[in-house]
Amino acid sequence: MAPKVKRLRAKTKTKTKTTKAKGRSAPKGRGERAAPRLRIAMGKGLILGPGKVDLLEAIERKGSISAAAREMSMSYRRAWLLVDALNQMFARPLVVAAPGGARGGGAQITEFGKSVAAAYRRIEQKTRVAIREELGRFGANVDRG
Repeated sequence: MAPKVKRLRAKTKTKTKTTKAKGRSAPKGRGERAAPRLRIAMGKGLILGPGKVDLLEAIERKGSISAAAREMSMSYRRAWLLVDALNQMFARPLVVAAPGGARGGGAQITEFGKSVAAAYRRIEQKTRVAIREELGRFGANVDRG
């Protein structure tokens, strides 16, 4: 008599990653949209990517680093470190902050910072178009942004 063999089935879990800033799920698997996440190396380990640009836009909306951090579900320290990295990437500051106190502090995106964020979003859109054009013929379904 042959020994009984127990069949094991691999357990699979479908996970979707939620982006903090937008609250959207990042697609995974066949039949879903591919969404490029563009990161631009600015030298010496400094990377300009979607998270930092999302933070810039949140600071512009909220008027403070702490409020932007809360909106994005990140610590104030993390947000401050990202702002510091952003300001080190360029010759001119992208964010200027006023010290806190009785009247409160606050932060503002400089005109230069607004221009950098807008340029990043344009590059991101052009990247999506290029990916759709190149990979569309292979049946890839790319997020239109």
